[in-house]
Amino acid sequence: MSIIFSKKCEYGLQAVLFLSAKGLGEVYSAEEISEHLRIPKEFVSKILQQLTATGIVDSKKGKKGGFFLGKKSSQIRLLDIVLAIDGDGIFSNCVLGFPSCSHDTPCPLHNEWGSLIKKTKEMLTKQTIDKFTTRTLKKISTIK
Repeated sequence: MSIIFSKKCEYGLQAVLFLSAKGLGEVYSAEEISEHLRIPKEFVSKILQQLTATGIVDSKKGKKGGFFLGKKSSQIRLLDIVLAIDGDGIFSNCVLGFPSCSHDTPCPLHNEWGSLIKKTKEMLTKQTIDKFTTRTLKKISTIK
């Protein structure tokens, strides 16, 4: 369940964590990633193409082509993936959708939500995907 990330972003995070857990240089097709994570293949392909444009993921064409990490997992922050897919609006837009929500004209949840978003952004900034290899592999093994 996600309250701030789009489904596309959730899938992107999962796919990059999958590629990281499988190892640098390992190439997986969108279909293989889709099967392992139970995500629609067309969705995986589009998301990974978007992440390729940012350098987080790279791709190889041809019969044995597919996707792989574009850089070391220790260099990819969770925030990088979120920004590449959802942009920074999730950190600045009003949670209730009110226009012109700010410190001067706050919505009813502005202060509490702002505190949560600040902590979330700090966590996503500090965490690199290499920290999640073991937990990712464990989680992938439970997906049916």
